[in-house]
Amino acid sequence: MTSSGVTVTSHRGLLLLGFPRRFTVAEAVRFRQGLEELLPRYPDTRRIVLDFSRTELIDSSGLGSLIPNLKLARARQIPLEAWSAGAQVKLALSLMGLDQALPVVVGSEGLNPAQAVNTKERPAITHPSVRSLPKRLLDIVGALVGLAITLLLFPFLALAIRLDSPGPILFGQVRLGWMGRRFRLWKLRSMVVNAEALRTSVRNEATGAFFKNANDPRITRVGRFLRRTSLDELPQFWNVLIGDMSLVGTRPPTPDEVDRYAVPNWQRLDVRPGLTGEWQVNGRSKVLDFEDVIRLDLRYQENWSFAYDLKLILKTLAVIFSTRSGAS
Repeated sequence: MTSSGVTVTSHRGLLLLGFPRRFTVAEAVRFRQGLEELLPRYPDTRRIVLDFSRTELIDSSGLGSLIPNLKLARARQIPLEAWSAGAQVKLALSLMGLDQALPVVVGSEGLNPAQAVNTKERPAITHPSVRSLPKRLLDIVGALVGLAITLLLFPFLALAIRLDSPGPILFGQVRLGWMGRRFRLWKLRSMVVNAEALRTSVRNEATGAFFKNANDPRITRVGRFLRRTSLDELPQFWNVLIGDMSLVGTRPPTPDEVDRYAVPNWQRLDVRPGLTGEWQVNGRSKVLDFEDVIRLDLRYQENWSFAYDLKLILKTLAVIFSTRSGAS
């Protein structure tokens, strides 16, 4: 057994890795370089099987630790598959899209009686906020109110955006949500149309796995107003309504950010991303160190309660209507 709790068995070129009952951040950190350490010890490995028959909980960090191992196996051209994965593990893999790179052997799910779970079962809870009914009801009510405000303001904002910078009114970007599930986040466009292509020409003033520039030249005149007032984020009420996001949560990362994460950083994805959160009320424009973003996101997870969400919503409104509001 490795220090990560993963058992290792090798037989005639088959490397069988048995995962523990809980595969969360503590185990995931130690397993991140699992195959990199194991393959030199078992040079005759021609096939790798990940046995999830004992696994009852795999969280975002656990999923994150699988990615570098999957990439290494692919680079070495060694077939890799999952074995005896219950419904919870299978759905967690599918949320992040790992089911394509890590196929589950057909018919292996029922080999362990302990894994005989209903196929409609959702992934095991990673954080109490994920299945909080009051929080979800607040999201729905808040999203409906937000969309009503958006509908009233949209004609005027759309006209201002179009007159200032020809091009689409809305900007969609792929982000990662709960358990790494990809979704398209919507904003009112605040940059020039070819902003993504021009990104490499703009200096990144932040450190770590995200991008920020206080005087980004790609931002339009109307865009600066939209960002300062947070009006550019109005379309995200739709993301909240359909469940991709919550009113309050962690900052939704882009896929390229997540590719640079250390395993512990994946804990950010144990809750749904939020329209607002700790980073919003603690000077989001001034947060330039990615480790500070992580600290704020984990603080939200540690302190979460329904009352805490209400507190952050009130603080957000105060920030928006203050002269210090807005993002760069």
